[in-house]
Amino acid sequence: MHCRAVLPLLLLPATALTGQNAISFTQPYEPITAQQRLKWFSNAALGPSSLLTGAVSAGIDTLRNDPPEYGPHWGGFGERYGFRLVNRTVSSGIEASMGSLWGEDPRYHRVPQVRTGARVRNVLRMTVVSHNHDGHETPAYARLIAIPSISFLSNTWIPDSRNSTGDALNRIAFSFATHALSNAFIEFWPDIRRRLHRNRSIPDPPSAPPAVALR
Repeated sequence: MHCRAVLPLLLLPATALTGQNAISFTQPYEPITAQQRLKWFSNAALGPSSLLTGAVSAGIDTLRNDPPEYGPHWGGFGERYGFRLVNRTVSSGIEASMGSLWGEDPRYHRVPQVRTGARVRNVLRMTVVSHNHDGHETPAYARLIAIPSISFLSNTWIPDSRNSTGDALNRIAFSFATHALSNAFIEFWPDIRRRLHRNRSIPDPPSAPPAVALR
């Protein structure tokens, strides 16, 4: 199996999910601008969630010494982290540039007005679905092309112990999983942050007056 064989398998669920349980925007949809697309690329490649995910993944693989060619030391951690950073940057660049050709919007749009279950479903759905320049849902073609492409292309520079077709498929699954986590962070972190701020702003209840001994 190679990249061209994977794409139809990804398009099937993406096409089936397009328009299913779609949630309307609370405000009129505005197409993504060139500046917003560049901002999305920088956040997707070098944003906090991307850097943190890469560091955690590289740390786990360093503890497991996977792949063994990198070694279980700080130098190996740096190589693993660099590998993921390059892959993420190239994949995001392909998605942003290709999507611009047909107006695909790679951004995740929050839906805080619906129930939690619907928000979770939206997080998962929008991993393989995006919006076109009219705001209508469409399979995320640029993403469905970018992630498999870089996953198989990276077989040319990753150590031999991890450059099989199965390894490339694992990287594809991992990339979509981290994309879903990124969507979840965008969807729910503002609510969590607001609640934390609210709890800090609540003053402590006044202390009770000292008890007076009765004689």
